[in-house]
Parts: sequence; C-alpha cells; structure tokens
Amino acid sequence: MGRKKKMELDVVNPNAAGVDIGSKFHYVSIGQNSEDVKEFGVYAEDLKAMSVWLKEHGIETVAMESTGNYWQNLYIELEGRGFEVILVNGRFTKNMKGKKTDVLDCMWIQKLHTLGLLSGSFLPDEATGKLRAYCRQRSKMLSLCAQSSSKMQKFLKLLNFRLDVVVKDVCGLTGMKIIADICAGNLDPYKLAAHRHYNCRKSEEEIAKALHGNNREEYLFGLKQEYETYLFFKKKVEQCEEELARFLDDYFSSQDFPVDDMPSAKPYKRRNKNGPKNMDLNVLSYQYFEGVDLMAIEGVSHATVLSLMSEVGLAGMNKFGTAKQFASWLRLAPNNKISGGKTLSNRTPKGSGRLKIALRNAANAIGNLKQGTLAKFFHRIAFRKGRQVAITATARKLAMIIWNMITKKEAYSPQEEHMFLDEKRKLGLVKRMRKKMATFGITSDDLSIST
Repeated sequence: MGRKKKMELDVVNPNAAGVDIGSKFHYVSIGQNSEDVKEFGVYAEDLKAMSVWLKEHGIETVAMESTGNYWQNLYIELEGRGFEVILVNGRFTKNMKGKKTDVLDCMWIQKLHTLGLLSGSFLPDEATGKLRAYCRQRSKMLSLCAQSSSKMQKFLKLLNFRLDVVVKDVCGLTGMKIIADICAGNLDPYKLAAHRHYNCRKSEEEIAKALHGNNREEYLFGLKQEYETYLFFKKKVEQCEEELARFLDDYFSSQDFPVDDMPSAKPYKRRNKNGPKNMDLNVLSYQYFEGVDLMAIEGVSHATVLSLMSEVGLAGMNKFGTAKQFASWLRLAPNNKISGGKTLSNRTPKGSGRLKIALRNAANAIGNLKQGTLAKFFHRIAFRKGRQVAITATARKLAMIIWNMITKKEAYSPQEEHMFLDEKRKLGLVKRMRKKMATFGITSDDLSIST
C-alpha cells in the first residue's frame, strides 16, 4: 500500500480573529485552543476592551456573523480602531461538525477566516449608509400611513359610509376633507358631499347617497382615532423628507467636483403621491451619479433612483466587478445547480431586497408600455414564459444597464431592433472575419473588396 496523502490548506490571514455575535455577550477567538477564546459584554466599555485585547495579540483582521442588528456597534468600533472587518452571512459558517456552542462557533469562524474561506457581505459607504437610514425610516412611516388608511376605510364601511365607491382614493383631497368633517361631528351627507373636489368624477348627489350611515358612536370613535394616527404618521413622513433634503444639500455642497450641467426635463415621468415632495430626483440623481441620467431609461421612476441612491450608492456600485455580479447580488440571476453533467435547477434564488423590489416594480411598469426596446423584450419573454418570468428577466436587464451606465459613465442607448437568429449569426461571422483580418494585418485592398 502506498503512503496516505495529506492535504493542507494555506494560511491566508495569519493574524485573524473570529467573533460570535450575541445579544448580551460576544465570544472572540484568536486561535483554536480554549485559552484563545474570551467573552466580552455589549456595553461601550466592553467593546473598547475587546479592541485593546485584539491589538495586544497582534490581530489585524476580524470576521463576524451578521446576527440581527447586534453586530453594528461592534463593527463600527473595530473599524474605527483600524481592524479589517468582514461581515459574513450566517449560512456560510453553519457546516460545523459536532455540538454547537458559542465558543465552538467563534473558533470555527476564526478557522475559516484564517484559511481565507470567508467572503464579506456588501456594506455601503458612510454617506450611503446615512442616506439609507433616512430612506428606510421614511418607508416605515409610509407603511404605517397605509395601515392607518386601511383601518379608516374599514371603519367607514362599518358606518356604511361607502366613500370608497364614489372616490378613487379615500385619502385624496375629497376623501380627507369628508373624513375630517365626519370626525369633527358633521354627519349630514349633503354638507359632507359639498367637499367634492372639481376633479372628482362623481357628482355631489351621488356622493351624498353614499354618505347615509348608521352613525354608530363606537365606530365614529375608532374612525377618529385612525384619522389622527394617519395625520401623525403623515407628519413624520414630511419630517423624514425634510431631513433627507437637508442631508442631500450638505452632501452635494461638500463635493469637490459638482456636475454643472442639468439633465433633460421629463414631464412624462409622473410623480407618485408617496414620492418626496420637496426635491427633484431627476436632477439629484443626475448629480449624485456624476452626470449619468438614469431617468432616461423607460420604466425607471423617482422611487427607483431613490432606492439606487440609498441602497447601493455610487461608491457601492463600483464594488461589483461586472454587471453579472451586480445582478447576482440582487438575486436576479439564475442559480445553476449542476451535478453529473445535468442541470438540476436554474431557478432564481429566493429573497427580495429593497432594490430588487424597486427594479421589479420598474420592470412591471415597462410591461405596461406599448413601445420601447425594453417593452418589446418584456413582451417577448411574457409571451413564451409568462409575466412573472418576464418581470424578473427585465429587472435583471435593468440592473445590468444601470451598472454599465454608472461604472462606465455611458448614456442610455437602447439596443437596435430585435434580430432573428440567422441575422445574429451573419453579424457574428462578419465580426469574427474582421477580427482575424486585423490579427494578420490583412486589409480590404488585399482582398480586392470595395468598402
């Protein structure tokens, strides 16, 4: 019998530590022995003590799991102390043999990081992180507004005020004036119908018919409370928008090379009622992405560019080496699983981040268009595989277009009309022939070809 072969892995990060994040305690490992593990608390002084302990042992890089929100303060502390910190998805560190304890977890993370088997998750730069916090808080307030609006409609139906039948939006101009008057104690249907806005399609007579209610006190009380709640969250949304506008003003004023020119006006891009009221995102996104006009892409709305600015940002977009990597990070690319030479699965991975949802909404809007290169692409996919597949495919195409525009500073140029397969083959053959002619230094004059 021959000698047994022994395979060893190279040490990529010799001065590495692993941290198991917890809600009350953090376990840190700087080696594979029990004495190399130490427990720290979660207070500010404990995080500073951890940094000092790691410095004393010559640690240069630290890996930690992204457990809830507990990692954020430790990440900021360690990065501020000069450590190279990588944040790891928990599913990449779960294949540990034997029992699972906090001590073994941090030792396993340290071992994987020492051998260079861990890759860090995407994290935005500081400016994008602040912008993300403001935008996400605003989204939460909008969600709470929507909940209050739904509850108001519920109480209106219980009162037999069928406002939802005669107005398009209960929280529009006509609807809010009527609800405010009802909460003030006015239950006369004809006086309530007098609040009709001139753009409302229904007449005052028809609105008055829908406002003959049962006037039950308990439901009136509930409606009043939900109306006050709606106004409260609406005020919070306005405060978020004011803070967002202030932050963007400070950000642009701090830039050394601002963009002087302006993008073309886009009156055909309609503003959503939930969009920011005190800022022009067409201009702001053009300046933020250094002269790249993303709004020129059909289907891309104000909400889409705001999601791009807050979730990835300009610096974050450059972290992806290719457009395919960006689409894969968004989980818009197929996850091919091949075994034995056969494709077992090529489904798109589950999970939807905020940017993926924004791109899918833009793709859905493209599907409602009748003209345009992207609309034709959408309809071709939808005809063969259905609308849901077409939405994902178009969202992926949008992601790749956006990456190329931002990283290469290219203007949006729609592709040519769809070519059939034989036309593509002819075009490819001509390109290959020209490339070979250039390689061997052959010109058209040598072949007696008139160009």
